[in-house]
Formats: sequence, C-alpha cells, structure tokens
Amino acid sequence: MRPIPRLLALPLLIASSLQAHAGDDFPQNWGLCPIQDVIPAFPEVTQVPEGVAIDGKNQPTDIEGDQLSGTDANPIFRGNVTMRNGAQFLGADQITYDQAQGRYTAEGNIRYQAPGMRLRADHAEGNQNTESHTLEDIRYQLLSRRGNGTAKSASMVGDNGSLYGATYSTCAPESRHWELSARRIDIDQKTGMAVAHGASLKLGNVPVLYLPWLMFPTDDRRRSGLLYPSISNSGRNGFDWRQPIYINLAPNYDLTLNPRFMSRRGVLLGAEFRYLNEHGSGTLGALWMPNDDLRNRDRWRVHYNALQDFGEHWQARASVNWISDPRYFEDFTNSIDGLSQSTAYSSIGLYGRGSNWNVQLSADHWQLADYTLNDWILPYDRMPRAAAHWEYPLGAGPVSFGIDAEAVRFRHSVFPAGSRLDIKPWIAASFEGNAWFVRPTLAFRQTSYSLGPALAQILGSASPSRGQSIFSVDAGLFFDRQVQYKGKDYLQTIEPRLFYLNVPYANQDDMPIFDTQPLTFGWPQMFRDNRYSGADRQADADQLTLAVSTRMIRESDGRERFSASLGQIRYFRDSRVHLPGEPITQQDRSAWVADINYAPTDRWTLGASYQRDPKFRRTDLASLRARYMFPGEGVINLNYRYRRALLEQVDFSFLYPVNASWSLVGRHYYSLRERKTLEGLAGVQWDSCCIAVRLVARRYMRNRDGRLDNTLMLEFELKGLGGAGQDTRSTLRRAILGYNRDDLYLVPPQAATGQPPSPDQDSIRP
Repeated sequence: MRPIPRLLALPLLIASSLQAHAGDDFPQNWGLCPIQDVIPAFPEVTQVPEGVAIDGKNQPTDIEGDQLSGTDANPIFRGNVTMRNGAQFLGADQITYDQAQGRYTAEGNIRYQAPGMRLRADHAEGNQNTESHTLEDIRYQLLSRRGNGTAKSASMVGDNGSLYGATYSTCAPESRHWELSARRIDIDQKTGMAVAHGASLKLGNVPVLYLPWLMFPTDDRRRSGLLYPSISNSGRNGFDWRQPIYINLAPNYDLTLNPRFMSRRGVLLGAEFRYLNEHGSGTLGALWMPNDDLRNRDRWRVHYNALQDFGEHWQARASVNWISDPRYFEDFTNSIDGLSQSTAYSSIGLYGRGSNWNVQLSADHWQLADYTLNDWILPYDRMPRAAAHWEYPLGAGPVSFGIDAEAVRFRHSVFPAGSRLDIKPWIAASFEGNAWFVRPTLAFRQTSYSLGPALAQILGSASPSRGQSIFSVDAGLFFDRQVQYKGKDYLQTIEPRLFYLNVPYANQDDMPIFDTQPLTFGWPQMFRDNRYSGADRQADADQLTLAVSTRMIRESDGRERFSASLGQIRYFRDSRVHLPGEPITQQDRSAWVADINYAPTDRWTLGASYQRDPKFRRTDLASLRARYMFPGEGVINLNYRYRRALLEQVDFSFLYPVNASWSLVGRHYYSLRERKTLEGLAGVQWDSCCIAVRLVARRYMRNRDGRLDNTLMLEFELKGLGGAGQDTRSTLRRAILGYNRDDLYLVPPQAATGQPPSPDQDSIRP
C-alpha cells in the first residue's frame, strides 16, 4: 500500500501555484513577525535527516496504528494511524485501503508533512491505480519560507490538478493585511504552468485587483511569456506603460523585449539579450524610439557588457555604451547622478595576469553626454593601448627589479593626436623588521612620441622625448603599547613615516598633453613619485614627506576606535614642470594634510579631514562627517564638504524609526556656494508583519540649467509576493547611506570616472 508518494503532489500544488511570483531583490524584513506555527508541529514527526528523498517511489512505506482490522486485501487501520515514506509523513484517525482496486480513504484529523510543507485536512481519498487523489478542507503552512492559507478542496489526476477556493498570504490568520485567492486554479505539473480563474487580491477586506483569467508558471523553469507590467504617470513623460516580454531561447541565453508607451513622448522598443557559457557571460541591450515627440528626433542607446576567460591567465572584457544624443541621460534618468554625466565611456580589451606580471591590450572611446558642452572637452580616445608590468625577485633577498611599459595611439575628433611609448625599468629593495621598514627604489623613465604633422608643427618636433631618473626612499617605524580605556583593552600605535623623492628636471615644453592631469592633493599623493596622472608629464622633485599616524584598536574584536594622521611635504627646490594654466603650489612646503576618525561608541562614528596651506594662509579642503546608527534599524548621516573655489555643500540624511512599525526618511542635499538645493527628500514608511507601505516626496535637479522637478512616489510591498507602485527603496538606498544596514559603504558617483551607470541600474533604464 503506497498512497503517500502521490499525495505529495497535492500540497505542493498549493504552495507552487499561490507563491509562484514571490521574491524580491532586497532582503525581506520579517522583524515584526515572530516565528510562530500557524499549524502546530506534529508530535509524531521528528527532524527529517538531511539527504532523505522527498519522492518515496523507491522507498518502503511504514504504517502504524492502534488497531488493525479488515482483511489482508482490505486492511483498516484505526487510532493514531501514521504512515511514513522517506521524508513524508501522513497521519489520520482511520485509513482504509482496498488493494485490489487501489482505493484508499483517510478520515479524521488528517496531518501531512514533507520538507517545506505542513497541512491539515478533514478528508482524503483516492485511487492509486488511476493516480487520482482528493483532499478536502485544507489548512497549510509553508516551512521553507513564510506563507499559509486554505483550500476548500484539491484534486489531482496524473500530472494535472485543480485547487478550489484556495488562498495564500504571508500574514498571520488573525491579521490578514493582504490575501491572494482564486476560485479555481488548474495546474499541469508536466508543463509547469497553471491557470487561475477568478483570482483576486485583497488589502484587508478591500479587493484591489481582480483577474478573471491568469496563466502563470508554478516552478523555476524558464519559459517565454509576459512579465509583470509597469504603470506610472509623471509630468515629464505623461502616462507611462511598460510591458516586458520574456523569450526563452535556450538554457544558456534568452531575450527580453521591452515595449513602452509614454503619452507625451511616444512609443519605444527596448531589448536585452543575455548569454552564458562555460567561461564567460554577456549582456547586449538596445533601445530605439522612432520619434521622441518632446525632442522631435529619434532616440536610441546600445550597451554591451561581457567577460570571457581564455585559459588560466587571460580574460577579455567589454563595456560599450553608445547613445543617440547628448540629452539621453538627462531625459532617461530621475536622479542627480544622471545630470553629472558629461560623457559616455566604452572600453574593450584583453587582459592577462600571472604571479609576477600583468598585460593588457585595449581600446577605449568617449562620447559627449552633455548638450551644454562641446566635443573639445572629451578626453583622447586610446586606440589601441598596450600596457605591461613585470617584476622579478633577485634570489631570496630583499632586492627585486622590473619594468612598467605602455604604448598608446591617441585619437580625437577635434584636436591633432599621435602615439606615445613610455618605459620605466626599476630596481627596489625592502628592508624591514617587526617595528620598522626601509624601501629604496631607483627607476628610469623614458617617454617618446610620434606625432602627426599638425601637432608636430605646433610643438616644433615630430618625435619629442624625455628621460629622467627617479629615486625614492620610503621609511617608517611602528610603536605600540597596550592601554585601557573605560575598562577595555586597546592597542595604541604611533607610526611615523618619511618619504624622500628626487627627480631631476627635464624640459617637457615640446611634449603634448594627451591624458595627463594633476592629481588631487591628499594623503596618498604625499607618497607618490609623480604628482600627475598619465605619462605626458613627469614632475621634477627634491622633497621630503613627514607624516605620522596613530590608531587605537580594541583588542576584543579588532575594531578601530580612533585614528589620526598628519603630514606635510617639504620642498628643497621648487618644481619647474607644470601644465599650462596650472597654479604653482610646490614652493617651500605643501599644505598640511590632517585626517581624524573617532567612534565614541559602537553607534557613533565621527570624522574630519582638513588641508591648510601655510604659504597663503588659506583652507584648501575641509570635510566633517558624522553617523549615528539606531538599534536594529535606522541611521542619521551629516556631512559637510568644502573645496576651495569648487564647492561647499551640506548633506543631511536619515532613516528614523518612530516605533517598530513607523519610520521617517529624508534627505537635504544643499549647495552653500550656489545657495541651491540639489536634492530634497521626505517620506514615511509603515512596516507590518507582512506588508509595507512607503510614501516619498522628492525634489531633485532635473535639467542642467538647475531647474528642479518634483515627484511623489507610493509603493506597496506585499512581503512574500511582490510590490506595486514605484521603486522607492532603490531611490532611498541611493540617497541615504545605511538605508540597508549591510549597505554602509560610500559608492562614488560613476561620473567621477567619466563612466555612465551600468545598464542594469534603474536610474538610467528607459
């Protein structure tokens, strides 16, 4: 007698059909839901050992009961009847089985449990020979994830089954904030598809959605079909409808079409093709709008991101972004990051790496993405660029030598260009002990050019070159001691450091400037051998950096409670190498660079950075930062940033928990220099056990001329099912550092590198 294996399919019909689309990109917050069993655990069921199969077709069925009557062909089990088959359990007051016809009947206090599911029913019957089964008056609970519900009945014949009067929710039965129900659900397990008849969604007792007919998948098999649409309305686009269409082409590649209608702009079509192979993956996306009514022109974008491994040491990578016009990011983004995009960056290359070498062969291209600027602001394209680094230790001693080399061909749509070869062989040593280190380095940098006729005429030479020796010594000491502070043990360190640099002067006035810019002065620059990025300029130097750092580290967990750094460069002679228009600051001594961080408690973090130029008696840079983390969730951030002649800004953001259910969110990002709000945000969140609602008002810079736009966002999140409305959490995550507690890191604006946000970010998705 083996009724259990086929009975398994009936409960799983309920679970799979009513939570088929449950899921979220963000972790669910179930903090307001204490773990409780809607259906109490069955005392007869012990923990299922790992590795026990759910499918019991090839496993014996054990039946126990207080009484056994009937005949061998028609046994009747009564009183605490239990049946076990693999990881499945079925209990009832009475089970009758007709072995000749394969019919069985279970009555009274029916309990069923398998991994991921527990249910009760009032009646169960079926026929093993015809593979037909029926359960009545079902109450079920999902164990592998939250979810519970009921069904008036469930029937199954072979691979086809039906549920009648089924419900599903992640809320407790006594607090049904939302519930999904259907009059009938027909399921085909062979195809993994189901059809719901008379499906409805209720918020409380209010029906908010009714679908007379709905087809959806019941398992994880990929299949072609319609995805959930997105509907919104805005002053810029008008009524906005997006309807994704998923096309499953093969197990390792697929295609998603994204037709979209905007009442103020028109119709567009987007597409995204993804592929995956044994050694790589890639995404190719495109968007095309035949005519944008607001811009009176065609709009399009193409992006391609991929990587492919070739053996153990080599990999090809590509990141291509191509847009139709410089207004694209402004029109298709709703954040301030999109307005800071002045370029669209593309690169493709082959990269190799070994234990003591790395090589790359690449090409990159810049495209204008700011209609207020001209092509002359674009960096030079590097088509192609070859670079290599190699180093080798000299025996088992402290000495090593190596070489850095780069060959580049530059191109530009406005300016004349040429090619550059930069070679830098070096030899270095590292002498160190437990409390000290000395690292001398000697290098020689040779840079030569091959310029086109137009540029050669301007500079006076078609093949200028430069050769300079570079000598540096980096030395430091480590002092530490154990101290006690407020009853806790700490390790306090004092770390003085000296860095001497000597580079003789070489006249470089006849050399072009392709990709070289002065580096922003700060702590890292005090220990570099060149104050410029790129190879077009090598600064001469005779200077000494004096710096000291101190730290206090809690010994119980390694947390850095306090750190401070102070440093300055002393110039023994003035640097004579400068870029055109660069202010001369390398005289006598540099600005003081100071940085301090202090965590008075595990919840408070304070920090400050400061640069003071003693020559001109002025502040070059100042920043203050503070963060407080509430217990559980919640954070307050306050930042002040000042850089002389560039910016002065205040940024205040918070997630304040009023109580366990209510919280307030907000941000005020303000430019003191321009007396203008860059972004303002205020909202309220209500979070219950199984539902969350967020209402957010936002004012942000829309146009490059500084005009602000307003938007009101409302989102309902049905935990365990999905959400409706605009994606407020992505907006809040970008605006409030620490909105997700595991998210306490600062993501620099991608525009700082000249690269647009990745194609999968919502901020630039059409």
